[in-house]
Amino acid sequence: MYRIGIGITMSSIHEWRVLMNAIEWPAQRLKFRRPAEFEPHAKTWMAWPHRQDLYGANLPAMQQAYADVAHAIAQFEPVSMVVHPDHAKDAHAQLGKDIDVVEIPIDDCWIRDSGPTFLKLADGNLGGVSWRFNAWGCKHEPYDQDNALAERILAREDALALRSFLHCEGGSLTTDGEGTLIVTETSLLHSNRNPGVSKAWVEKELVRMLGLEKVVWLPGDPLDLETDGHVDGMCCFVRPGVVMFEYNPDPADLHGRILADNLAALRSQTDARGRSFDVIPIPEAYDVEATSDVFARSYINFAIANGGIVMPTFGRPSGEEAMAAVARAFPDRRIVTVDVGAVVPAGGAIHCITQEQPL
Repeated sequence: MYRIGIGITMSSIHEWRVLMNAIEWPAQRLKFRRPAEFEPHAKTWMAWPHRQDLYGANLPAMQQAYADVAHAIAQFEPVSMVVHPDHAKDAHAQLGKDIDVVEIPIDDCWIRDSGPTFLKLADGNLGGVSWRFNAWGCKHEPYDQDNALAERILAREDALALRSFLHCEGGSLTTDGEGTLIVTETSLLHSNRNPGVSKAWVEKELVRMLGLEKVVWLPGDPLDLETDGHVDGMCCFVRPGVVMFEYNPDPADLHGRILADNLAALRSQTDARGRSFDVIPIPEAYDVEATSDVFARSYINFAIANGGIVMPTFGRPSGEEAMAAVARAFPDRRIVTVDVGAVVPAGGAIHCITQEQPL
C-alpha cells in the first residue's frame, strides 16, 4: 500500500484550514475518480457484528441477517467479511465457505461508513479514501479500530491510500462516476463531525479527495438521530443524470415533508454536465412500524451488485411498490430481497452494511 497523508497536531481549527489549503497532491498530477456504485465490482466488503454491549439479545438475529445479505450478494460477486479476530471461529461457522473471512480488529459493523471509499486511478490501479471516522459524532465508543479500518483494508488490497482531513462516512456520499456527488448538510456540516469549518471548506476537501467536478448539496434530515441524515437514506444514482429518490405518500407525514424538501433541492440543481436530474420515485417503508428511535424505514438503502440488486424486505405492501420501482430503474439486474428486521432498529439497512470495491 502507498499512503499519502500528513501526521499533524492542530492547535486550532484556523491552522488546520490554512494547512489544508496549502496541501495538494504530488505535482498536481495524481488523477483518479470515485466510480459509481452501478459500475462493475471486484467484490463487496462487509463487517461482522459482535458487540453484545450494543446489540444485546438481538445480536444472534443480526448476525444471521448479515449472513443472509452476504450470501445474497455472493450470488453476483465475491464477498469479503471483516471479522474481529476474537470472533472469527463463530463467523466462519455461520458464513460457511462461500464468504471470505478477513480477520481485522473492528469496533462495529457498518462498513459503508468505516471502510474505505474506493477510487480508480487513471493508470487503472486501485486507490481509496480513508476518512476520519468518529462513530457519527462520538455516538458509540470505542471507535479507534474502525477509524483505522479503511487503511487496513487498502493495505490488504495493495491500494493507494489517501487520508482525508474530513470527518465523513461513506453513507454520506452518492456519485454518478462522472464527477457529480450528492451529499447532505445535516450530516457533513454537523458540529459533531467538522466543527468550525465552512461549507466551502468541506466541499473543497470532497472535491480534492474524490476527483469531483461538482457537489450537489441537499438539506438533509434533522430527524435522523443516528447518522444525522445520510444521503443513502433518501436517494442514490441509477445512472448519470438519473436519481432514485424516496417519498412518503402521506402528505401529513413529517419525514415525508423532509424528503419532499430534499427532492425540491435536487430538482433546483444540475449535475457536472449541466443536466437536470431525472427522478425515479421509490416509497419508503411507510407501512412499517418503527421499533426504535433510529429505525431505518428505507428501501433505497439497498446494495447494487454485478447483475443484481439486494434490497430490504419488511413483508409489507410497500415492499411490492418498492420492488417495482427498483425493477424499472434497473431492468437488467435481478432483484433479491433479504429480511433485515434485525438490522434496521440499529439505524441502517443493506447499503449501510456493505461497501463495494470497483473492478
